[in-house]
Amino acid sequence: MLLINRTVSSIFAKTKIKNRPMAADTNSQGSRLSFCRVTRHIVLFLIVITAAVSVSCTRGKIFHSILPDSIKLRTGDVVFRRGEGITSRVVLAADPQGNYSHIGIVVDSAGSPMIVHAVPGEADFEGDVDRVKMDKPEIFFSTERASKGEVCRPADSTTARKAAETALRLYHKNVLFDDAFDDNDTTKMYCTELVAYAFRLAGINLTEGRRHTVDLPIISTECIMPSDIHSSKYLRTIIMFHK
Repeated sequence: MLLINRTVSSIFAKTKIKNRPMAADTNSQGSRLSFCRVTRHIVLFLIVITAAVSVSCTRGKIFHSILPDSIKLRTGDVVFRRGEGITSRVVLAADPQGNYSHIGIVVDSAGSPMIVHAVPGEADFEGDVDRVKMDKPEIFFSTERASKGEVCRPADSTTARKAAETALRLYHKNVLFDDAFDDNDTTKMYCTELVAYAFRLAGINLTEGRRHTVDLPIISTECIMPSDIHSSKYLRTIIMFHK
């Protein structure tokens, strides 16, 4: 596990976050894109291997939820968490001003609050693919996956419910995880893209134009980071918590 973490740490040690893309010649852009695609697949492979190792190492351990029992989640709440695994480290390296590495939205599933989110490396069963998932809050905020968290609530409950309905539909459609982090392609979704898209269809632009241009050895793109949504004027913090 330590070797895998060191490998990935060395891959994104030279992370650069830019406000806008830099100009480059066509050949160098093509070479970099090819390198990024290959390296991204290598890191995704390492994430899968790490997940398998984690399952083996944590088998028999007892985990608990860091979400306080006193909190009653509402449909449309936007939830944030910070993990300690490889995927979380990559996100935090690309979003140094942010406190969180993952995000989801609370939905109503047969009268029970559940969290819909798009995530890699958290298979529910053997052969499961990276996709939009739906988890119980205690799973989403398990100490196995979260060291700290936050619940934010939209001011407009009607808009929140509409956004949650969209997220639930995407879950039922088995939408795959977008490992290219391309929110122009809505046939696949990454975590922040899912939440932003759901609220956009409900009539609210959570990001208000905020985006990060990420220059990592594993990927070079412009995408939405957790801090871009966390900064939204349409959300208010209900509670912050940690292990």
